[in-house]
Amino acid sequence: MKKYKFTISGNDYDVHIKDIEDNTAEVDVNGTLYEVVIHNEIKASKTPRLVRKPLEKRPGEGEIKKKETTGKHDVTAPLPGTILKLNVSVGDVVTEGQNVLVMEAMKMENQVQTSKGGEVISIKVNVGDAVQQDDVLIEIG
Repeated sequence: MKKYKFTISGNDYDVHIKDIEDNTAEVDVNGTLYEVVIHNEIKASKTPRLVRKPLEKRPGEGEIKKKETTGKHDVTAPLPGTILKLNVSVGDVVTEGQNVLVMEAMKMENQVQTSKGGEVISIKVNVGDAVQQDDVLIEIG
């Protein structure tokens, strides 16, 4: 079958593999016949491995920055409409979820609430004003 030449510790060997059956091979080494048991073959991976250098982290990179809060909060129009009623005045203290005004939009009355509590700093609209979506209606601090 196959012939090989080996040099082990300075000695040369002519190896001829005559027959392989299951896990046993008949091997001729320099004219002497041997029966050899073959164990599981260890194969080198043919798939290349990707080796990456670790990324160097720059200062501040990948950190989540918290939004700085000034304590001020705007109540904005949820959709276009007309102001029907103001429920608060400048200087009033409001709580989270409190109804601060009523507006008409799409022929329906809508209660507009504040998402944070605080003191009413200014009111940017009057009854009867037409507003667009996201217009600032009231400032709360």
